[in-house]
Amino acid sequence: MISGKSRVFDGSVAMRRLLLAAVMFGAAAGAQAADMPDFLRGSLAPAAPPVNWQGYYIGGQAGYGSSDENFNSSPSNMLSALLANNVIQQMGVAQWNLGLGKASVQSSGYGAFGGYNWQWDDVVVGLEASYLHGGFGGAANATEGPLISGAALSDGFFHQVSVDSSAAISISDMATFRGRAAYAYGCFLPYMFGGFALGNADISRSVTVHDASSLTALGTYSPRLDLSSDDVEHNHLIYGYTAGLGVDVHLIGGLFLRAEWEYVRFTATVDTNINTVRAGLGYKF
Repeated sequence: MISGKSRVFDGSVAMRRLLLAAVMFGAAAGAQAADMPDFLRGSLAPAAPPVNWQGYYIGGQAGYGSSDENFNSSPSNMLSALLANNVIQQMGVAQWNLGLGKASVQSSGYGAFGGYNWQWDDVVVGLEASYLHGGFGGAANATEGPLISGAALSDGFFHQVSVDSSAAISISDMATFRGRAAYAYGCFLPYMFGGFALGNADISRSVTVHDASSLTALGTYSPRLDLSSDDVEHNHLIYGYTAGLGVDVHLIGGLFLRAEWEYVRFTATVDTNINTVRAGLGYKF
């Protein structure tokens, strides 16, 4: 009996020692864990809440870019009207390619923008109006001829003909109205947009036909009265479409920076494409 009690006593002592060792080990492990960095202890700081982009906003911007004009077909219809019922039509002058070609001009501008965003978690969509004042546009001049008729025309004379032509467009103001789709990533809001564009432009075109005649092909050609036509449109409303990419960067409060590229095409009398890069500063209310 004594030996049995001794074994029971020894077993309870061993159990208490085992529990004490487990408690001490746990305390030591807890102390060591307290000294470990946060990311090793599994207590990462909570993620920062997403930037709230929803609401109205306005801002100012400045841009620089190029405008590319295609003048090839600009004064051709004027030439046809100018030569109606004229004998030199027999030389096919009305069908001449006036050769005005294309032009590209760099310019800068400044303006403003404003709009409204709707936000669902990371997805942001919005409507926006953007305005830029500058001096975009270009001009071209060309001379065709002189061409001498191969035979006397119906009036009994040989004719020597040349044509001077010019065209120009100057776009002082343009506004685009866009739909935007964006994705909020931290403090960044990259976006793409598309919409329609309006512009205020001065457009001018001119054609002058120089005609001289002689009774013989190799004779002296006497100048006749020049034929000319001018068409000038001031503050003419032109329209087209726009597309582009950009990014807004949240700074503090409602303040944000903007960087953007925009493409605008105006399908006016003079076909014009404008590419600009822009930087802006805005505020969301």
